[in-house]
Amino acid sequence: MTHESAITVSLGIDLKLPLSPGHGVHWLAEEEAWEVRSEEAEFQTTRGLPLPGWYMIELTAERSVTTVAAGLLLEAGKRSVRIDMPLRVGKVTKRLVYVPLGVRRIRFRPMNAEGRFRLQRFRLVWVTPAFARDRLVRRLINAHAAYRDRTPREVVQRLREAARRQALSWRQVALREYETTFVSLCSRRNYRHWVETLERRPDARAVRDGLATLSPPSVLVVLPMEATSPPAAWQATLASLRGQAVTSWRAVAVVADPARQAALVDELAREPGLSVATQARPAPDEWVLCMSPGDRLADQALHSLAAALEANPRAQLVYGDEDRVDAEGRRQAPRFKPAWNPDLLLSHAYLGRAVFFRGDAWQALAAGREPPGGCAPEAWVHELALGFLARRGEQAAVCCTHVGRILYHAVDALPGVPAEHWPTLVGHHLQERGLTAEVGPGLLPGSVRVRWPLPAPAPLVSLLVPTRDGVEILRPCVDAILARTAYRHFELLILDNQSRCPETLAYMESVTRRDPRVRVLRWDHPFNYSAINNFGAAQARGSVIGLINNDVEPIDGAWLEELVSQACRPEIGCVGAKLYYPNGTIQHAGVILGLGGVAGHAHRFFQRHEEGYGGRLKLVQNLSAVTAACLLLRKEVFDAVGGLNESDLAVAYNDVDLCLKVREAGYRNLWTPHAELYHHESVSRGADDTPKKRARALREADYMRRTWGKLLDTDPAYNPNLTLIHEDFSLR
Repeated sequence: MTHESAITVSLGIDLKLPLSPGHGVHWLAEEEAWEVRSEEAEFQTTRGLPLPGWYMIELTAERSVTTVAAGLLLEAGKRSVRIDMPLRVGKVTKRLVYVPLGVRRIRFRPMNAEGRFRLQRFRLVWVTPAFARDRLVRRLINAHAAYRDRTPREVVQRLREAARRQALSWRQVALREYETTFVSLCSRRNYRHWVETLERRPDARAVRDGLATLSPPSVLVVLPMEATSPPAAWQATLASLRGQAVTSWRAVAVVADPARQAALVDELAREPGLSVATQARPAPDEWVLCMSPGDRLADQALHSLAAALEANPRAQLVYGDEDRVDAEGRRQAPRFKPAWNPDLLLSHAYLGRAVFFRGDAWQALAAGREPPGGCAPEAWVHELALGFLARRGEQAAVCCTHVGRILYHAVDALPGVPAEHWPTLVGHHLQERGLTAEVGPGLLPGSVRVRWPLPAPAPLVSLLVPTRDGVEILRPCVDAILARTAYRHFELLILDNQSRCPETLAYMESVTRRDPRVRVLRWDHPFNYSAINNFGAAQARGSVIGLINNDVEPIDGAWLEELVSQACRPEIGCVGAKLYYPNGTIQHAGVILGLGGVAGHAHRFFQRHEEGYGGRLKLVQNLSAVTAACLLLRKEVFDAVGGLNESDLAVAYNDVDLCLKVREAGYRNLWTPHAELYHHESVSRGADDTPKKRARALREADYMRRTWGKLLDTDPAYNPNLTLIHEDFSLR
């Protein structure tokens, strides 16, 4: 479909729409691919334009950048239409569009980032108005929070009422609502669009009214200074403080050696609202924020702090989201963070800079230590946060609050921290807690890997592998586990669910004779994933249970030792692995609650080498849930929560339900990138592609919504500003 002279768009019958390459796009003949050299690169045409009406766009492309969006502009004067289409790896992007009367030109931007692409499919298919309305309404029910759980009739009625109130056509209102479900904001340009149009900022009047009922916190801002600190930098920081609605703040410039920096001290002393000291001494009830000169607080950041303290009076640490500001003042590189995440904290300084400590906590944590002058405060804040975790332990989550707003704008370029500094910090932290572990560099620069020791003696692990026939699936799985697994102290229970295939039965018999660690248990009942695994767990001899799909294959020998070492930590519940499709793209990197209505896989279809959002594809972290395709937990925990729900969740979501029960019981669930397996997803049980299966899937999804309710929409391992539609951590 891709060739040097043009891109051809099929109009659904025999009509073709030739799009000629324009500025910023070039054909690479040897690679048979297009190269995009600018975000503005485009194809265009004025010939063979479509007639007015409803169309479905279908678009698929291979490209060198994962999270990008294509754009289509239908130029028709005041009636022009622009559509941004997020491109998903391995999926056909489909989008309804209404082509207006009088289209004079079509412009197509293949990617909103530089890179290469091959267009595999591009169709513009005419559809009937009835078909378009049905698809549009279903999209709103599935992907728009305001229409969730409503019937199609109720959605149509609500749209008509909105159209009457706003003196617009039904189509205009419906398309506007439909468009909001596709916002995918993964590029710098799109973040700017989000800032301008979608960012949730407190209304100025609401802030003033709210301050009448809130208790404004006293805030101490600590500015580490050195002789090279330019006045314009710290003046910009102070200006952002003076613009806050909460005025109960003071700022202290910390100068390590005032005698040697007399000129700097004299200049600082002339600045209103700024005092100079050799160290910060907050009052116990003050809130301390360490800022690098040049960094700025977002508008109403201190009001957001006040609201957070009102919601959680027990808080000792409050942190928010942040971004960076370049030399021209443009905001970029947002860091939308999860709630308190202890294992992510051990892996990476994810809290960043927008961190407030209560004064008494700061005094206890910072005793004998002062922030380094003139450098980015991440290392200093990270050291204090690790100390906070050491002192508070499992109670830290109660004393910590995350604000899901941008509170802080960091300057673009600051001195970095040596990579070896981070493992040293974590090693000292573990010593302070009396914990023994091997600490070293992680998979990313500046990250840390903690290798937890195995108990002595090493626990027996019972790997439960349900199956029915399909020896071509089962044999590679079992043989790979037996041959590649370095951790030898395990048993493998094949849970046979009514296999009839002679070759499968013969394989089961032969593998049990060949390896004494293998047992075959018969489950002679209709398929029920939860019941089968509960049956297997009851027969397990190990103190650790592994739920293992019959279509996974370990990639290297270390996978099981990593999972067991994590699962044996007393505070940890369910532990999940990093799973790949056979083509090397990500199938599972943890489960995010609320995606698609109930739950979905994080970073699905990302490339194996990619770091993921905030580096999270390469970092051990706590997650609300992980998939049972490869899930380990201690048997005592599995039994304590009642195992899998075999009455309500026979096929889908039983692993998510199990993980949530474990989390509610007080354990932290965990995902690790250091246990890697291939997964041929759902090969054995097939897809939900019959009316009976679809009805069952809807019942199970409904059960999850009724049982777990708003927990599914507020995943603490995620962020309220990120999408619940896609699996790529793009913005809502």
